Amino acid sequence: MSARVDTASRIIAAPAQAIYDAFIDPDRQARWLPPTGMTARFERFEPHPGGRYRKVLTYADGGAAHPGKSAADTDIAQGRFLVLEPASRIVQTADFVADDSAFAGTMTIEWTLAPVADGTRVTVTARDVPTGISAEDHVAGLTSTLANLAEFVE
Repeated sequence: MSARVDTASRIIAAPAQAIYDAFIDPDRQARWLPPTGMTARFERFEPHPGGRYRKVLTYADGGAAHPGKSAADTDIAQGRFLVLEPASRIVQTADFVADDSAFAGTMTIEWTLAPVADGTRVTVTARDVPTGISAEDHVAGLTSTLANLAEFVE
């Protein structure tokens, strides 16, 4: 297991509750969560503390640029929601379904929503990031996700 922490942050011109609502609805989250070049769908989504989720991310290019962790064109992550504080904070675990041990281990992802003058500062912090995930690619993906979220709720 890695002790690495990756973080991205962005001010989004929307109230914290609107951002939280976009997170806890699986259909809405599937529209903004995937980084550029990917699509998402949920096979399971139970948005309550202790609830489980299973997310399938598919590369639009068939995995040509970045091979998937779970299949040639797919990343599958599953985990639990640990904390769901409306308009404030979301904490979840994520485990990748992968044969490669470089992607093993439980990553903890925390989303914080802090009201600011221009809207809400959204910060996503991923802890214990598996060593198989490049820090540069991960931060780029988190940043892309935040840009998608901003476009979705603004």
